[in-house]
Amino acid sequence: MTPKAEPSKFPEKSIYLLPGKGGRLNKGLGAELLARGFSVTGRELVDEFRSLPFRDQVAVVANDLRSNHWHEDALLIANSFGAYLFLHAQAELPPYVGRVLLLSPIVGEASNEEAMMFFVPPGTRRLNEKIASGTFTAPRRCEIHVGELDWQSNPEQVEAIGRQLRIPVFFVPNNGHALDRNYVSDLLDIWLP
Repeated sequence: MTPKAEPSKFPEKSIYLLPGKGGRLNKGLGAELLARGFSVTGRELVDEFRSLPFRDQVAVVANDLRSNHWHEDALLIANSFGAYLFLHAQAELPPYVGRVLLLSPIVGEASNEEAMMFFVPPGTRRLNEKIASGTFTAPRRCEIHVGELDWQSNPEQVEAIGRQLRIPVFFVPNNGHALDRNYVSDLLDIWLP
């Protein structure tokens, strides 16, 4: 059953934001959205929310979307691990009807041999299986932006997932995981209504 909501109860300039780990709704990207006159709601990946088990975090995000952000004019922006949470929530839902912008999304295992860094986020195998089997329900209107030098959001992995889910992927030249502030500002100029 597809979640439904009455469009009249949603603020015109509202965005659901899922920042990266340690991110806040009123800092960084959230501050930029607030400065543009948007009401910003979402989940900060800090404190109480961050201490929840991963499956509970995903359930909270899915419930937020179903309850308050499920309409065609909804805007959702997710960055880094916030995008990973969104993808897991989306895997539990019908195709999201709002517009989605994923920035430097974590999509699975990542490693940087030079820095000898490696991480495997929770639920990687399950997400990859759903995508590979064709049972992942992709959002209807989504785009991804990733730095071409990003080792945490491996561009090849992101491109493969984008291709499988028919989501356009844009590569940001000479950028790593933290996308250039000017690039993001210009992107918001185009993407926001």
